[in-house]
Amino acid sequence: MEQMVYIVSVVFTCLALLVIPILFITRRLSVHLSFKNILRFIKLAASQLDDEEENNEKRGTMGEEEKRRRLPKHVAIILDGNRRWAEKRGLGTSEGHQAGARRLIENAKDCFAMGINTVSLFAFSTENWARPEDEVKGLMALFEKHLRSEMSFFRSDKIKISVIGNRTKISQSLLDLITEAEEATKSYEEKHLIIAIDYSGRFDILQACKSLAEKAKNGLIQVEDIDEDVMEKELMTNCSEFPNPDLLIRTSGEQRISNFFLWQSAYTELYFPNVLWPDFGEAEYLEALTWYQQRQRRFGLRV
Repeated sequence: MEQMVYIVSVVFTCLALLVIPILFITRRLSVHLSFKNILRFIKLAASQLDDEEENNEKRGTMGEEEKRRRLPKHVAIILDGNRRWAEKRGLGTSEGHQAGARRLIENAKDCFAMGINTVSLFAFSTENWARPEDEVKGLMALFEKHLRSEMSFFRSDKIKISVIGNRTKISQSLLDLITEAEEATKSYEEKHLIIAIDYSGRFDILQACKSLAEKAKNGLIQVEDIDEDVMEKELMTNCSEFPNPDLLIRTSGEQRISNFFLWQSAYTELYFPNVLWPDFGEAEYLEALTWYQQRQRRFGLRV
């Protein structure tokens, strides 16, 4: 009996919640109260709810499109913190570099999955030759190992590979592998992985100036024709559709670019997370992208 009373009270409450607003509206609008008008009111309310949901979906879609539009086309990363990561764990330097190399490949895959076109990795600077010989050999061996093991992935995922830097000190076996990777992937366009090995921003600018001087000397170009666009075409990043990075990330908390992309980074947004490179995963990368999307890029203009 108590259950029946409860059910009846619930039914009457629902009817009251439905009918009272209808009575109020019909009275205010001088509309005759009838079953047909009640149904019409219910349909109108349902239609308005559908329209509101559709508008919310559109706003959400536009928001997602805006976010994608504001993604950087070119992300450059200075991979810093492998040795400190290893020391914190009581591991050797080589183990830190191995962890960093694994992160390098994983991070590049994440970048492309999120819609980034070009990813540049500062893997080995010209100054790094001054490190202990066994560490340098270990790094070169890692480059060979991962370039070889990921070759099938680069092809299947259509990722263009370019290696920039001074190649005079690199071993022949690594040079052969670089040539193979570049030749096998040169036709791909939507994803571009640039790996800087024995790279120096100063050297890049110097070799570009020498090239232009040689062309001017041989009458191939007039001095007055040299401008920023001509200069840019002589830099090593001329292999990319987007030579200048929109976002440069340096891990480990260090706040300097250490001779990387000196010309190309003139208007780059610089992000310095206090995270060691082997720990810089997808969550940290998303945080960097969110930070970038909140930046207002002026390029010297008043906005």
